[in-house]
Amino acid sequence: MTLSFSPDPVLVEVLRGDMVECVHRGAAVVCDADGKVVHAIGDIERAIYPRSAIKALQALPLLESGAADRYGFGNAELALACSSHGGEPRHVETAAGMLAKAGLTDATLECGAHWPSGTAATHALARSGSKPTALHNNCSGKHSGFVCFACSEGIDPRGYVGIDHKVQRFVAEAVGEVTGHRLDADTAVGTDGCSIPTFAIPLKNLAHGFAKLATGEGVGPERAKAFARLRTACAAEPFMVAGSGRFCTDVMTMLGARAFVKTGAEGVFCAALPEQGLGIALKCLDGASRASEVMMAALITKLLPMEAAEAAKFDRFLHPVMKNWNGITVGSLRPTFS
Repeated sequence: MTLSFSPDPVLVEVLRGDMVECVHRGAAVVCDADGKVVHAIGDIERAIYPRSAIKALQALPLLESGAADRYGFGNAELALACSSHGGEPRHVETAAGMLAKAGLTDATLECGAHWPSGTAATHALARSGSKPTALHNNCSGKHSGFVCFACSEGIDPRGYVGIDHKVQRFVAEAVGEVTGHRLDADTAVGTDGCSIPTFAIPLKNLAHGFAKLATGEGVGPERAKAFARLRTACAAEPFMVAGSGRFCTDVMTMLGARAFVKTGAEGVFCAALPEQGLGIALKCLDGASRASEVMMAALITKLLPMEAAEAAKFDRFLHPVMKNWNGITVGSLRPTFS
């Protein structure tokens, strides 16, 4: 399967001085809980790999099974289950604590190990003479949720990343139900960076699913409660969703419960706006996070009312500046739509 890049418009321009130096194309869609398209740019029917942008949907079995309550998980643990964290000490400690409550260690995790994505955390770990473990993996919160769900349900967690494992079957079923896109043998599937399956889902379906996350409408009462708990957890603990200096954390710290935003690899972004009852899904076609962040900021600005002072503060996400190694501002990014 090959993506068609030509139909999608330029959504972000990169300026150096006063000249546009390069551009980023993409597609974006906003839906309500009934699936009505409120706003669309580009090819919204194209199936994409949502990657880590849908971790809140993948966390549903953890809550709906009762596992989160059995292990006494609070806001920090639930937010971490939805996260792509920076491997900072609190992230690592919380993931380890989740596993410990189920009588497990990081040896159970099958996401692989990598150095923290945060520079300060990487330097601190290196200075300590330690090496990264699976707990430092940006997906360790999600994976800790997976194995805790498995143990709570009496499922052997070994091999839980496999597409045919019971854990991934429960996850795929939940994601398929919420997005209205059946994940089966006819669905394009790849392997995510953390080794679990990633299924191709149209942008429109992703936006519809996040509108359900925003409102609790179009799903059963237990799933609506699970969505509300996840939104509350991430609003209360935005640091756990990403980390220091990260877009998701900074935006949710500023906007609180008014917006849940989650990035995914290769330029994917999803969001839920509870007050507006809307879901957002977008993809920057060249996979650039710097551009997908600006696209998301532009859509939030369009859809979410802000007071003048708040809008001025939010502008740094809408028009991020670029600086060279001497700290001199050399350019900026800007959306082409409003």
